[in-house]
Amino acid sequence: MPLLRVVDRDGVEHQVDGRAGAKVMETLRDLDYGVAAICGGMCSCATCHVYVDPEWVAKLPAPMSDERELLADLGNRESNSRLSCQLEFTEGLAGLRLTIAADE
Repeated sequence: MPLLRVVDRDGVEHQVDGRAGAKVMETLRDLDYGVAAICGGMCSCATCHVYVDPEWVAKLPAPMSDERELLADLGNRESNSRLSCQLEFTEGLAGLRLTIAADE
């Protein structure tokens, strides 16, 4: 199973099994230190906000307008911010490293 590298809000990096074909949010939501994902992946709440490591940003599809709008409203938005509900995990993303954003 491909690994996903997750840095929690305390700065501790964890290696977790990623599920190919599932949204990254689904994996993160199941972790004790993961994301809230209140809307369940409907791209309407931004509680699955993560920072993608710069080396991985270009390997991901560009955010769609709904995601861009939600991210624009966040006070802790960075250039590498993404909503994990919009990121499908694939075998090609094995090793993807991301940091869970602080709650707003």
